[in-house]
Amino acid sequence: MPTEPKTTMTSVDADAALDGILLVDKPGGISSARAVAIVKRVLGGVRTGHLGTLDPFASGLLPLCVGEGTKTARYLNLADKSYTGTVRLGITTDTLDRTGEVTSKQDVPTIDDAWLETLEKEFTGTFEQVPPAFSAIKNAGVRSYKRARAGDVQEPPARIVRIDRLSVRAQGSDLLSIEVDCSKGTYIRSLARDIGARLGCGGLLESLTRTRFSPFVLGDAVGLDVDGGELAVETLRCGLVTVEQALAWMPAVEIDERTENELRCGRQGALQSIVPAGAEPGPVRMMKGLALVAVASPTGPIYKLDRIFKKHPGSFTEESPQVGCADIE
Repeated sequence: MPTEPKTTMTSVDADAALDGILLVDKPGGISSARAVAIVKRVLGGVRTGHLGTLDPFASGLLPLCVGEGTKTARYLNLADKSYTGTVRLGITTDTLDRTGEVTSKQDVPTIDDAWLETLEKEFTGTFEQVPPAFSAIKNAGVRSYKRARAGDVQEPPARIVRIDRLSVRAQGSDLLSIEVDCSKGTYIRSLARDIGARLGCGGLLESLTRTRFSPFVLGDAVGLDVDGGELAVETLRCGLVTVEQALAWMPAVEIDERTENELRCGRQGALQSIVPAGAEPGPVRMMKGLALVAVASPTGPIYKLDRIFKKHPGSFTEESPQVGCADIE
């Protein structure tokens, strides 16, 4: 999925159902599953799921698919991401972060600007990375972290990852601050481990904040009350991105009202007369005005329906009465 520039999305129809991507600023100390449960409770059980796990000790942007937004997950889960964090040098743990059991301690060498430049160059680009043993990767159908907790600590196979930008700065004799733009599947805990190994002293991830989940940014997210006591639906609307906005990066095909009605009923035949363009190798949006009707993918000479989106009175339109975050007391 291509990277899009930052877009502020803080207004939706005041009476609309919460369908779309809810941008949440997850605090450290709770799991992504707990964040989903809190939001789901506030929304009265509306179907909710997250786009990619954020480690419990980490904070930052956690996009949640809500209602019709769950249908967009397959198109968004390949997104690039950005993080800021700190790496503690001279110590390693089994989890590769500060929450694990200490496995070694070593002296930290003097790190000058030349070393920092070397780290930035060596860990930028496409390369193999070994994920943490404590991760959600499956091995023979079992989550790696479940095996590790049972004492079977096996590193998962290396995988190809991509880091587009890495900034490393010294924050003292044994602490580095990092900024990372990377591909899906890149583990920042593994990056901290590998940086420590390259310096010959070991290292772990001390802190982590996710700042971007392309095309979503942390600045558009709403804070999450851990107890959920003061969180209201009106507050959540401030972090809502409609399904139309979430998939705005995808090529669009304008359809007429008759085709719209047939597609909403799941009739594949409605696409027979629409010929895929050569420049559209991937999925496209079937749009009626500003409303997303369906997503389809080219299969040979025709489009095939992937997902159909429901139509409701609260659909995002230019004519809809709007309520912004500034209007919520």
